[in-house]
Amino acid sequence: MKIAVTSQNRKSITEHAGRCRKFWVFVAENNEIIDKYLLELPKEQAFHESSPNESHPLDDIDVLIVGSMGEGLVMRLARKGIKGLVTKESDPEKAVLLYLDGSLGAKP
Repeated sequence: MKIAVTSQNRKSITEHAGRCRKFWVFVAENNEIIDKYLLELPKEQAFHESSPNESHPLDDIDVLIVGSMGEGLVMRLARKGIKGLVTKESDPEKAVLLYLDGSLGAKP
């Protein structure tokens, strides 16, 4: 399972997912993180700048955890089979761990 988290400053979860270009991508197996890497996108690949009808570097993730996102991004993710979650948690790794144990205080 791959879980991406918006993190423009590489430290905390970014509020505006559509403009974010830096994502921590966590790879999980058996509800444990086994790998983590930073994905940095050029401006034209930010969700606001890219076409929802073309392939995107985040198309292979299962879950996207964000600080906030609009309805358009929710629908875009859903069309690609990606679960989008909004959370108040600010720490990317903690948010992923909470998601994995089923206790992430997130709303769709």
